[in-house]
Amino acid sequence: MALRPPPPSSENARRTMLANRRRDTSIELEVRRRLHAAGLRYRVDFPADASDRRRRADIVFTRARVAIFIDGCFWHGCPAHYVEPKSNTDYWRSKIARNMERDLESTARLERAGWRVLRFWEHEDPAEVAATILAVIRP
Repeated sequence: MALRPPPPSSENARRTMLANRRRDTSIELEVRRRLHAAGLRYRVDFPADASDRRRRADIVFTRARVAIFIDGCFWHGCPAHYVEPKSNTDYWRSKIARNMERDLESTARLERAGWRVLRFWEHEDPAEVAATILAVIRP
């Protein structure tokens, strides 16, 4: 069962959390623009794993069976950029650990089902991300 989040430690923290988007982040939009300009068509925010429709890939090529995730550095525990919050540490530590565990499980489930899974970090260059995806979709 999911833990109820603690109240925000400040008004600034509350505003920051409200501003976070689940989809259509700036890097997602930029990568999608580049893929579309290259003539590719894809599904957005799509449940590639039919057994769990709540786990959604950011970009999906259904015919090629390629699921792409662009993970946020904070939410997914980026080894280069994740900084643990100074307040509500116990909650956030377990929350991020659960997210990372779910990411690994989602990747494994999709790969067992015959999907190719590509994961990128939000700090990566959108041009390089799009080029990598293009190389996989159009070998």
